[in-house]
Amino acid sequence: MLLSLNFLKNQTTRLACIAMVCGSALLSGCAGGHIDNASAATAQPHVRPDNIYVYTFDTDSDQVKLDGGMLQKLKTQMDGSSAAEKQAADALAVREQVADEIVHQLQSMGLRAIRSDIPAPADQNVLLVQGSFDTIDSGNRRRRILIGLGAGKSQVSSSVQILYKPAGGEARLVQSFSASGDSGKAPGMVATGGVGAAAGSIATSAAVGGGLHAVSETKKTGVSADAKRLGDAVAKQIAQIGVSGGWLSTQQAKG
Repeated sequence: MLLSLNFLKNQTTRLACIAMVCGSALLSGCAGGHIDNASAATAQPHVRPDNIYVYTFDTDSDQVKLDGGMLQKLKTQMDGSSAAEKQAADALAVREQVADEIVHQLQSMGLRAIRSDIPAPADQNVLLVQGSFDTIDSGNRRRRILIGLGAGKSQVSSSVQILYKPAGGEARLVQSFSASGDSGKAPGMVATGGVGAAAGSIATSAAVGGGLHAVSETKKTGVSADAKRLGDAVAKQIAQIGVSGGWLSTQQAKG
């Protein structure tokens, strides 16, 4: 009898571990950055730019959609901030995060990327990275945790223009495209509850599912994480322009 109980205990522990691994894979969903509607390069630079100037993207705080969940509303009220103040803060934070992430990723490829809010020097061959935000949507955290599969999804999207300005010349459009980052379509606790049941314990299911979703929400969702994904996607697109122009190797483009 004791051996049977120990066997069941070991099996339950093993299956719970498997559940956590499987759950982690599920929770990763398809979150990431995306590039769409890229135009054909019209002024492809075949000379490595001296610098790449990254400008903060234009945005309006009215574009920001706050988390509509009751808990988030209560948190805002407890902080003593108004919805308008929170929208302005989110808009500013996303602008900074996207620009910083683009610069960070380009520098990791060995490129001279610079944050700037002033015109580029006239005597340099430079790439200019400009854009404007279309969407900054916090989604609904509660719906992401409970339902998932895209319900309550957060998203940041923008329209981006890459220009090339030769020394002493005028800036010309290289490429324009849409870039976005979102929290993906990971299943929520309702969908993943059955994983823990395979271990023969509803409590295990709740603990595993709830714990994994808490970690996922902390690290991988929300407009801050989406801004980083968008910045990564933009940097990769610039890298592809460099590879096509012959001034960046495929290996360097991987960062």
